[in-house]
Amino acid sequence: MVAKGVIRKGEYFDSVTLMLVARDASKIDGVIDATIVMGTAQNKSILEMSEMLLDEFRDASDNDLIIAVKAKDEAAAVSGLKKTEELLEKSRQKTSDSSEYMPKSIESAINVLPGANMVIISVAGKYAAEEAMKALQHDLHVMIFSDNVPRDKTLEVKKLGRERGLLVMGPDCGTAIINGAPLGFANVVNRGDIGIVSAAGTGLQEVSSIISNEGCGISQGIGTGGIDMKKEFGGLSFLTGVEALIADPQTRVITLISKPPHPEVLERIGEVLKTNRKPVVAVFLGADPALVKSIGAIPASNLEEAALLSVSLSKGISMEQFNKEIEESENELKELAKGLAGQLQPEQRYVRGLFQGGTLAYETQVILKDMIGVINSNAPLDPKLRLADSWRSVGHTVVDLGEDEFTVGRPHPQIDFSLRNKRILEEARDKSVAVIYLDVVIGHGTNPNPGEELTPVISEARNAGNALIIVTVTGTGRDPQDKHKIVKMYKDAGAIVLERNASASRLAGYILQSPRGN
Repeated sequence: MVAKGVIRKGEYFDSVTLMLVARDASKIDGVIDATIVMGTAQNKSILEMSEMLLDEFRDASDNDLIIAVKAKDEAAAVSGLKKTEELLEKSRQKTSDSSEYMPKSIESAINVLPGANMVIISVAGKYAAEEAMKALQHDLHVMIFSDNVPRDKTLEVKKLGRERGLLVMGPDCGTAIINGAPLGFANVVNRGDIGIVSAAGTGLQEVSSIISNEGCGISQGIGTGGIDMKKEFGGLSFLTGVEALIADPQTRVITLISKPPHPEVLERIGEVLKTNRKPVVAVFLGADPALVKSIGAIPASNLEEAALLSVSLSKGISMEQFNKEIEESENELKELAKGLAGQLQPEQRYVRGLFQGGTLAYETQVILKDMIGVINSNAPLDPKLRLADSWRSVGHTVVDLGEDEFTVGRPHPQIDFSLRNKRILEEARDKSVAVIYLDVVIGHGTNPNPGEELTPVISEARNAGNALIIVTVTGTGRDPQDKHKIVKMYKDAGAIVLERNASASRLAGYILQSPRGN
């Protein structure tokens, strides 16, 4: 293999453009991999792990654009690099040729849209805080899509937002639903009376989609970015979001989503909820239910349960009826698992989860660790279970393909399926694998053709080995990709398809607990 690259001094493109160009570049004949990133220390470190850090890249600055390709030979590398640069120029030309006026600053944007009350920020992380401060000073709510924002600047932004009673969603906030408008990676859901505050982007997508699919709807879906629940940041954005839903007359039920908050953050949430009279459901994945109850919320053990509890409260369904329906559903899962386990051989012992959604990967680990034991991961619950090599599974393994080692210079796995597709086939050829578990997250901002991208890979994997393939689809029938169509395609290809990540995770666990066939 041969790597070639170039540095463009002082050039900047937004992250979405870079992801899309990198995706197209990876499809060029002879190109094995393509990377387009800003020359930050973190990006260079990840490039080095990927064996794409050329000597000339080491002195690149945060303001420099790095373009690199890895190809099968010298000729393919030279050609691939040239074509990648051409793709980048076409993306710039498309923007400049647009007849629509594009404001160059927040101030000029306000002049164009004087009634706007929110700003979405997607610039290089080192500049994002400055733009956010400008927006807040104009009394505008902020959604910061950018990541790698300096922590001290992030805290300043969150403090100012809290002082002014304005939402600061992010940094690294990829999902929100505000006044019915899906922002970032979000789904088309019903409007309704359930309000969500979430420090987990895919968690917000999963819960809001289940709620909508169950016939209820969302008043507001407020994302905060996961960093907000750490002690240093005090839940500042999360608290503002909770207060907004308490005051919102359209919200009758409040749903809170996060990994376990720092104890001091949890206590602050409890203080805010003391003034609340609306029912609150909280899923803090892996947290002690007693702690959740102590702040005045109804604890849910997973995202599915949180969504269904919220639906029951919205519809006025009794807890007795709710528990009965949950028990019936669980018994059906167990029966399904017994039948599926009978298709496996005794040597098939392991589950391999390959995830697009970080929150879903985390939830699956929380569920499976109590069912089948040790779960290894590149983003483990216990640091001692971190994979030595994220590219190689060991025992029961759950991999978050959205982590940096997989996404530097590449599109997010919700956009580009190619990396996971290769990994699926590798796992399918491993005779010790019992279950290959896949999540598919649809909606705005994600791959427009997930059915066509994954269906042939499912068929090939089923032919390559005897592993069961379980797929869960997060989204709705109103999303651009149409969940119902995708589910049918995956089932026709031989996958077991479930509607919700928690149910699918438990199905995998029950299968591994059941006796194998002979």
